[in-house]
Amino acid sequence: MDPTKSQLHQPITKPTLPWKTRLAVSFVSYLTDVTFSANGSVNKRLLGFLDLKTPTNSKPINSVITSDTVVDPSRHLWFRLFTPTTAASSTTTLPVIVFFHGGGFTYLSAASRPYDAVCRRFTRRTPAFVVSVDYRLCPEHRYPSQYDDGFDVLKFLDENRERILPENADLSKCFLAGDSAGANLAHHVAVRASGSQFRALKVIGLISIQPFFGGEERTESEKQLPGSFIVSVDRTDKMWKLFLPDGSNRDHMAANVSGPNAADISGLDYPNTMVFVAGFDPLKDWQKRYYDWLRKSGKEATLIEYPNMIHAFYLFPELPEASQLITQVKDFIGKQLCKD
Repeated sequence: MDPTKSQLHQPITKPTLPWKTRLAVSFVSYLTDVTFSANGSVNKRLLGFLDLKTPTNSKPINSVITSDTVVDPSRHLWFRLFTPTTAASSTTTLPVIVFFHGGGFTYLSAASRPYDAVCRRFTRRTPAFVVSVDYRLCPEHRYPSQYDDGFDVLKFLDENRERILPENADLSKCFLAGDSAGANLAHHVAVRASGSQFRALKVIGLISIQPFFGGEERTESEKQLPGSFIVSVDRTDKMWKLFLPDGSNRDHMAANVSGPNAADISGLDYPNTMVFVAGFDPLKDWQKRYYDWLRKSGKEATLIEYPNMIHAFYLFPELPEASQLITQVKDFIGKQLCKD
């Protein structure tokens, strides 16, 4: 069934998932829980063992070449560049997507197998150059480390374009994208970028896939979906405690972006935004509030819902909805390029 904008609060039943996907998300949910220690910290040794990585490859895999670039070795800040093989023989300029992976600011990396795979799909099907940022993680690095890393990658790209990007990579057609915590990060980087001057880089679009937002209030979707796959109220509470500054609560502007401490973006050149929401994601009410807030702030925003899907569904390529989402991202990028 095609996603609609009118089914945000469908009757609570069960998500429509094949057994392979259901088994995978159950396993991921279990691993997330077992890596949390009793004292609230994270067992990074166990996490590192379970987080399978994909190396770069200078030879095309599914029509995409990858390479890693170090931005700042002192903080282990780097990114993975995904280049479509069609770009090598083409004189046509292609947009640049700066992508931020999910994981509650605590898990995963740009080299993690699911994110390497999904960035390849974005690269091949858009087509575009994708810069997947490997930012610092909690609990070793708390707010605002991740936002600093994301913005600093934009500055690095802008200042070193000729050295690190192919000739036909057009930074004046830059999109920010991310899922979950990465979508939260993309929003805050977009706010900073909107008030900054770059030599060549211009952010013209934001792709927000099931952003990780929250607040002190318990929304209806959080009450109705307390023990959901991958994301649950208990897991998100733990992640916010690891990420937010000591002494703050979930109404901090980093988490509750449309709440009582929200930044005023009405006067900023904030990019046109596409927000994806899933019906079985307990965060969906926060995500819809974000969309509403963007519209009230005078910004162009589009909301697309997948009523039968769960958090992070698009990372599972066996789902038809995953392919559909990537097609919608491609169409959104195409529309923004025509406007620019």
